[in-house]
Amino acid sequence: MVQALWLLIGTGTIVLFGAAIQKKNHRKCTDVKIEITGAEKDVFIDEKDVLDLINSNGNVIGKDLSKIDLKALENALEKNMWVNNAEMFFDNNQLLHINIEERQPVARVFSAEGSSFYVDSSAIRLPLSDKLSARVPVFTNFPSDKENLSQPDSEMLFNVVKLGKFIVADSFWMAQVSQIAILSNAEFEIIPTIGDQIIELGNADDLENKFARLNSFYKQSWLQNGMNKYEKIDVKFDGQVVAVKRGVGKALIDSAKARQALTMIGMDSLNKEQKVVLLKANKIEKPINKNVVDGKQNKVNNKSLSVSQGTVQPKKVAANNTKPKAVMAKDQ
Repeated sequence: MVQALWLLIGTGTIVLFGAAIQKKNHRKCTDVKIEITGAEKDVFIDEKDVLDLINSNGNVIGKDLSKIDLKALENALEKNMWVNNAEMFFDNNQLLHINIEERQPVARVFSAEGSSFYVDSSAIRLPLSDKLSARVPVFTNFPSDKENLSQPDSEMLFNVVKLGKFIVADSFWMAQVSQIAILSNAEFEIIPTIGDQIIELGNADDLENKFARLNSFYKQSWLQNGMNKYEKIDVKFDGQVVAVKRGVGKALIDSAKARQALTMIGMDSLNKEQKVVLLKANKIEKPINKNVVDGKQNKVNNKSLSVSQGTVQPKKVAANNTKPKAVMAKDQ
């Protein structure tokens, strides 16, 4: 008798459990809520794109939950290059939540062959979008269009990301940097928005100090001499600002202005001809004491990129163009 009772209870439990499962499987999706994160300004995938994809096999609203494969839908969303991560789940009200993390570009890159792509903070190359053009730093003369990059070119792409992230994070440099040219020796030259000169940045190391020296030069030297006195400004060596005066044609250090900009000029870093030009231009009778002046230099990465036929002159491009247009060439 007791055994029969327990058997009856067990059977009833199984029947009720099965009925509950059956009822749950026949519940229907009531609505869809989409949240896209990571997109502060530029949205390259929107709610319409997401809805079009999840409804490609029929409208999910009103469909039985058992017939909706969330994992397959997540994988389909993540095939979009602009989607970094996608997560989907139902709440107790059968509301489908879709959370998408969008990739954010930190640079737009023009290759030496003329193609163009975005790159995100993980060095993932992203296609251009028909929806909009992102406001990010523009790099020209990237050495390769290949899907699989050589080691030097891959390192250069990571340096592009490093420099792009630094500029994007600072509103002043976002406004002041018009274009960055990639040179064949794996260094960078900046064409500013305001000022008719080239800024030699060197590699992507020690960016904070390099831009700090450049900012000090802007604040002090240019306030006194105007924006176009110099045709080239070099900040790639540690503790130095090297400025070439317009029309001089030879490397020239304006030592007085550099010191005002809280920088140090190293005579040991100049060749004999440059020292003569420096002394004449600044009317210095004796060389600077090398024991007083810090002549320490940064190590410069001289690895050649894929394109190594001489120094490539920077070309200025509009963000929406497919090919860069030449606007300036350095004086030889």
